[in-house]
Amino acid sequence: MSERVMPGRTHGLITLGAADALWVDLTADSAVPTASGAFTCSPARARVGYVLLGGHVVATVRASGGQWSVPEAEVRRAAAELNAVGMDRQDLVRIGPFRGAPRQECNEETPLRWRRRITGELQELGGREPAARREVGWPYHLAGIDWRQILVEQIRNGTQRTWWLPRAAVRLLDAAEHAETHWVQAARTRLASAAVTEPPSHPRQARDAGGRQETSPEVPTASLRSYDKELEGQLYSVLSRKPGTSRRVAGWACAVCRTAPATVLDHCHEHGYVRAPVCQSCNTQERPDHLYSNDIRVANRYTRLFHTDTDDWLRHWHRCPGCRARTTLPLPHLAAWTAHIACRSLRPTHRAARGRRPCGVLRVSWTGSQNAPRSCLLTVAVDFCPSGEHRVLARVPYREATERFRAWLAETAPAVAAAAGPDRLDGLPAEFRPVIADTSGKDLELF
Repeated sequence: MSERVMPGRTHGLITLGAADALWVDLTADSAVPTASGAFTCSPARARVGYVLLGGHVVATVRASGGQWSVPEAEVRRAAAELNAVGMDRQDLVRIGPFRGAPRQECNEETPLRWRRRITGELQELGGREPAARREVGWPYHLAGIDWRQILVEQIRNGTQRTWWLPRAAVRLLDAAEHAETHWVQAARTRLASAAVTEPPSHPRQARDAGGRQETSPEVPTASLRSYDKELEGQLYSVLSRKPGTSRRVAGWACAVCRTAPATVLDHCHEHGYVRAPVCQSCNTQERPDHLYSNDIRVANRYTRLFHTDTDDWLRHWHRCPGCRARTTLPLPHLAAWTAHIACRSLRPTHRAARGRRPCGVLRVSWTGSQNAPRSCLLTVAVDFCPSGEHRVLARVPYREATERFRAWLAETAPAVAAAAGPDRLDGLPAEFRPVIADTSGKDLELF
């Protein structure tokens, strides 16, 4: 977009009203919908030194006349970053409600806490229709994103409501929350340092040559560290109870997508080992869709796990020493792979408007235990067939499923396969570790 003169511009600064207009103008064609009150409507925090735009922190300053302003260049940079984000509105992440509150660390340094904000509003307005909710004076934007336009509400059994957002929006809001945390921490550190060397009368204010008063330092957002096997081989049951683990995890980038800040410590429920820190989006994407404890639906999102981003996910799953040594996957993932990949050719199709489409919904269940492979049997079936058929496609013994997976792994991800196997790992216990229960109780951890 061409540069144009903004009303209220002074020395590269523009007023909050002008910034609102510029933000909406610059992001008009963005895949992520934006809000017109990003700087002036709650929960904007312009008067405490900053505003969140997408995953970006923009500093605010107060001129000598008492008017709040922001650097125009920073608004343009945040808009350019947001415009580059692609969003698939069919790729959804459930954001609530879960049993209990969504697992977020109670941190006063993170005022955004977007999941709590959205959940609180939706629970308060649960009986109203979406159109009526827009008329209520609740904050409808977070980090400049109009989340109401992309929220998907699903209702099961006539009463059970669940709320979903596109994965791209979830990653943006997670990044905004992470950026805000580090901004506040850096500002407090700067303030504490200034209090030692400056007179105590006005510790938060610094004047520049133009007479403006800066209410917050322009501290760059702390960069995320890449995960480099720092937690490899450690047991989740031990590490999760150590003080400071959550804060340490928040310093890493997600080990799978490598773009969003990590929020949870993923671990293998089958062997109990830590895999790596991951973001909330990847955490949700991997979680099996259980009907029962031994029965899962095989949704289209497994295309991302076993096709689109296969190499990343296979490397991630094999961060567990138990899975890597045995060249396998945890049982729910192995079952989903068997249905989605190994039995794909067995799935019937039906005529559709454009060619043929796969029949019904895939489901896979199992009997027995992976700890006793001879007794474990996977059953792949099709439910909700349009023609009224409900058929069993295959029954695959656990050992056969693992052998087929190993052959597929060697063809699909040779580097991952080459690093697997009992001869590639020292110090692994000879006995299987028992399945370790999920201690969170929030249904947000992975298998």
